[in-house]
Amino acid sequence: MAEDSEATRDGAGADGNSSYGSKPFKRSRSHFADRVTADGRDGWPVEAGRYRLVASRACPWASRAVISRRLLGLEDAISLAVTDPVQDDRSWRFTLDPGGRDPVLGIRYLSEAYDARETGYPGGVSVPALVDVPSGKLVTNDYQQLTLDLATEWSALHRPGAPDLYPEELRGEIDEVMDGIYRDVNNGVYRAGFADTQERYEEAYGDVFRRLEQVSRRLADRRYLVGDTITEADVRLFTTLVRFDAVYHGHFKCNRFKIAEDRVLWGYARDLFQTPGFGDTVDFDHIKRHYYTVHTGINPTRIVPLGPDLSGWLSPHHREELGGRPFGDGTPPGPVPVDEAVPETGRP
Repeated sequence: MAEDSEATRDGAGADGNSSYGSKPFKRSRSHFADRVTADGRDGWPVEAGRYRLVASRACPWASRAVISRRLLGLEDAISLAVTDPVQDDRSWRFTLDPGGRDPVLGIRYLSEAYDARETGYPGGVSVPALVDVPSGKLVTNDYQQLTLDLATEWSALHRPGAPDLYPEELRGEIDEVMDGIYRDVNNGVYRAGFADTQERYEEAYGDVFRRLEQVSRRLADRRYLVGDTITEADVRLFTTLVRFDAVYHGHFKCNRFKIAEDRVLWGYARDLFQTPGFGDTVDFDHIKRHYYTVHTGINPTRIVPLGPDLSGWLSPHHREELGGRPFGDGTPPGPVPVDEAVPETGRP
């Protein structure tokens, strides 16, 4: 990676520009913020087959895009490249593919798509990344905007029965809920994990659990965060919750309680995990190997723990008793494409 920072070498540093060290952990804005839109106003029009989504199944920010793509049925419109969960000095690599090259882009490292876009770019190489297949150039690494555009700008290519993940009448409330969750939970676990002083750690730790308790209260009598269907807010919270007990609780020292110890959050997380489009994209093997291997400053032995027991993810949650309609008037996505199925090693 261009930046000598464990925070930026993490797939969890989706924007690739996080700082770590003598200052508080800070996640910078995405450098490449072009948008693929229906009218092509940034020069990148929505077009089936033109773009390739590069993601790591270890990364919560990239997993947002993988889940959204599947829920919306965009698998045929946007192809998917899955990187090795463990990077080397050049960052995300395609060693899972034959010959160590992405079969569509023909590159060994995601950095090659960054270089094609901007030679000598000094920032980090991050996922998710949307790459223009014809030119091989990176289009965007703006993980915050990418999924919103998948839900809105790509609507002409959504599958029949696709849910509305960002309904216009609820966007104000969704944005407000997502802002707090991003600040205190999605990013809060990183602020705790990469804190370089006791004071900074305790501040982040407090933020994480205050927000989790608030979210637990919110979800006690409602199935989803906003409205009665799955929205972008649920996607963003889920990607942190599903990693919490496996890595954030111990590795990032966010250990006041496990998600499995909070009845509401655990039921909510299992409900989503068992919903098509969520759990079938999760690879616990990639998640654990990435965090415990890459963050050598936190885990210098690089030993990957065998636990926790994952079987609970498939246990009954009874959240359907709260009502709600996961896909609104729509339908669940179909089966996972064979070449995108998570291996047995990564599933409960």
